[in-house]
Amino acid sequence: MKLSDFDYHLPPGLIAQHPPQQRDSCRLMVLDREDGSIQHHSFQQLIDFIYPGDTLVFNDSRVIPARLKGTIEDTGRSAEILLLKQLSDGTWEALVRPGRKLMPGARVIFFSSRVGDAKTTIATITQRLDNGLRRVHFSNEASLENFGEMPLPPYIRVKLEDRERYQTIYSSVKGSSAAPTAGLHFTPELLEKIKQNGVNLCFITLHIGLDTFQPVRVEDPLHHHIHSEYGKITQDTAELLNQTRASGKRTIAIGTTTVRLIESAAQTGIVVPFEGPVELYILPGFKFRATDAMVTNFHLPRSTLLMMVSAFAGREFALQAYERAKESGYRFYSFGDAMLIL
Repeated sequence: MKLSDFDYHLPPGLIAQHPPQQRDSCRLMVLDREDGSIQHHSFQQLIDFIYPGDTLVFNDSRVIPARLKGTIEDTGRSAEILLLKQLSDGTWEALVRPGRKLMPGARVIFFSSRVGDAKTTIATITQRLDNGLRRVHFSNEASLENFGEMPLPPYIRVKLEDRERYQTIYSSVKGSSAAPTAGLHFTPELLEKIKQNGVNLCFITLHIGLDTFQPVRVEDPLHHHIHSEYGKITQDTAELLNQTRASGKRTIAIGTTTVRLIESAAQTGIVVPFEGPVELYILPGFKFRATDAMVTNFHLPRSTLLMMVSAFAGREFALQAYERAKESGYRFYSFGDAMLIL
């Protein structure tokens, strides 16, 4: 297995720069692993592929305004901090820029991003961590949300006017540095129709962190180090997922983050309640124990997310689908179209 096994060329024009006007108006490519077919639908037709007794699992993590832009106290030079993981009250693990100027002891001043708000907060770099990360402490944690911007991926170059379009409609637990983008396509009306069809809806929490921003740089993917992310599955949710499978129905994961968490909680063969760091790295050859189908977006080449999709659908089938998507003009990445893998 080589990193190049998960590569493909994408014309820049296919990278979605803004969300669709209506969340569920995007396209849906349906991959059937049993017969090898590829079908083209609208996302609103997802309901045609979900049956009574099935369970949809959503990640309810909410994106925080994790990108903060300020000035270094001593020099007045511009600086940026990207929050990745909260370690304690007021203390975060973060990416910083410029890294050489932000060593332990350095202080960065941030001004509130809200019009008419004169508040400031100061971030002190307290520790240098591995992989260029820093431990950062804020003087004003309570109103930290007022100082940041939504951490849109670098390939999105168009300003997002409405912050909520980078949130799922069911997001409720603050903590992610990026959106669980497969869930961006759902509307309240679509969720209600799915429920009325006798389908179960349940929610787990996985706060998305560094690996969304961290490319794979080693030629052998087995040598890539995947970072941990906080996840939680309640007792009730674990019981529902086990009952779903025991009754012969399907667990349908909405997004790769959901897959990563429920598979982490199912390493013994059944889903158990879970709370803590999620460190599971899914590559081809992985045995899925809790996921029967998956809704996901189209992912970057050479990424751990494409590797997970390849593990679930089969590498050749997944890459064939990506080529078909390019030929058909699908929109890629965070604000792009969706794929259902059955």
